[in-house]
Amino acid sequence: MKNQELQHGLVIAAYGKRYGVELDDGREISCVTRGKKTDLACGDRVNIKLTDTAEGVIESNDTRTSLLYRSNAFRSKLLAANVTQIIIVLATTPSFYEELLNRCLLAAEAAGIEVVIVLNKCDLGDKQEAMAKLQRYEALGYRVLHMSAHEDISPLRPLLQGHTSVLVGQSGMGKSTIVNALLPGQQVRTQEVSQVLDSGKHTTTAAHLYHLDADSHLIDSPGLQEFGLHHLDIEALERAFIEFRPYLGKCRFNNCRHLQEPDCALREAAERHEIHPERLQYYQSMAQELLR
Repeated sequence: MKNQELQHGLVIAAYGKRYGVELDDGREISCVTRGKKTDLACGDRVNIKLTDTAEGVIESNDTRTSLLYRSNAFRSKLLAANVTQIIIVLATTPSFYEELLNRCLLAAEAAGIEVVIVLNKCDLGDKQEAMAKLQRYEALGYRVLHMSAHEDISPLRPLLQGHTSVLVGQSGMGKSTIVNALLPGQQVRTQEVSQVLDSGKHTTTAAHLYHLDADSHLIDSPGLQEFGLHHLDIEALERAFIEFRPYLGKCRFNNCRHLQEPDCALREAAERHEIHPERLQYYQSMAQELLR
């Protein structure tokens, strides 16, 4: 094409090595990256050279205000960029993994992003057990919302206003149902739940950004079954447990890992039930994972 000037746009879909980009003039085009670069995510602001009327090459991305990602010992998976809020979607059925909830919370704290925990499908099954689990997180100061996206999405709407939010959670928790309820014209694929396996079937294969209004945006991410935190060091991990912060630096040893060391302020706080023992156990398990 003759016009080789850089165009500015927003990544609204991420399909592996190909990205959907919304240009500032409102057009949506399909893009690849220059070379082998694949470290982009929904929510990234990017600069593009058009190669055709509906295709382009991403040359660079702007500085991010935030980045949410997960990692194992070998690679990282970017989930969303420039978000101001994470909506962790849980459900009364299928049952949710509490360890996955904890890992999502830790990633959010480490990235400095606000959190809302949504317990969805409160019209189905017995919600008392799930609600009891979440009381611990409410006591820590996390906002917990109980609702049924199928019946009434209105409790969530005001919490999304003015934010770029990303929905995260296991498959089958109802993330796509939430997007459908908020944006009925988008026809997002809903997830079927296998009652035999008590787990969700993956239907969202790519992250996608939707505009709720001019100031509010929502990123629907693929369902998670794991959330590695190998990008955190031990110091970042311990600070990501918000209730640990008053006790950090008060152990006998400056390099205390809060595992077996004597006179550990965190372990003593857990013995006094000032810190929930299970949260300390989650920390110890993750710390050992990082130290291997």
